[in-house]
Amino acid sequence: MAWQRSDGRQPYQLRPISFQQGFTRFAPGAVLTKCGDTQVLCSVSVTQGVPKFLEGTGKGWLTAEYRMLPSATPQRQEREFMKLSGRTQEIQRLIGRSLRAALDLGALGERTLTVDADVLQADAGTRTTAITGGFVAIAHAISKLLQQGVLERSPIIGQVAAVSVGLLQGEPFLDLNYIEDVTAEVDFNVVMNQQLGIIEVQGTAESGSFSRTQLNHLLDFAQKGIQELLIAQQEAIADWNDLYQG
Repeated sequence: MAWQRSDGRQPYQLRPISFQQGFTRFAPGAVLTKCGDTQVLCSVSVTQGVPKFLEGTGKGWLTAEYRMLPSATPQRQEREFMKLSGRTQEIQRLIGRSLRAALDLGALGERTLTVDADVLQADAGTRTTAITGGFVAIAHAISKLLQQGVLERSPIIGQVAAVSVGLLQGEPFLDLNYIEDVTAEVDFNVVMNQQLGIIEVQGTAESGSFSRTQLNHLLDFAQKGIQELLIAQQEAIADWNDLYQG
């Protein structure tokens, strides 16, 4: 018997996604991103200066920090203070790598954008939601910097979105929720740009293995989902046509 989704979605359907901009007051870009029951606050801060390896180059930098609130899951999790878990470090590096692909760092000047991804509620897909929402938050931050005259031109040269896919009972499914994520035999996170070029793929077989044909099906599902996410991002950015320098 084929896997039946608890929320009634078809295998190829995304969860509902929304972007609530201006969620907090002080960050130039602050977007509450909701993907089904997963909620991630994506905030972008701007500081003068760059890491030492970029000093004097005229180029900027983007980095990311990821945290999950203790109450984001059914059972309270301890806060991470000085020592970050391997999972947290891996996720924030993924977010940073992915979002840097959307920027011309030379157009930033020697400034650093910090993307803070704070998970308020987790129902799987927190890292992919952080990337997709983080891009929208970056666009809003860049828009403010242009309005304030801090930047002369937009550094946005591409678009980035991410989604999860997996195999359940041997069949591909898009945008897994928690029950699907923990049950899946194969679990992938896929990051793509506006041309559907692959930026990163993270995937593994949780049990057994998978075929090349199944991998192709998973990537087809991911591509379909990301196409829809790219449209949703643009609709959430009022001045997208002015910001995009591709």
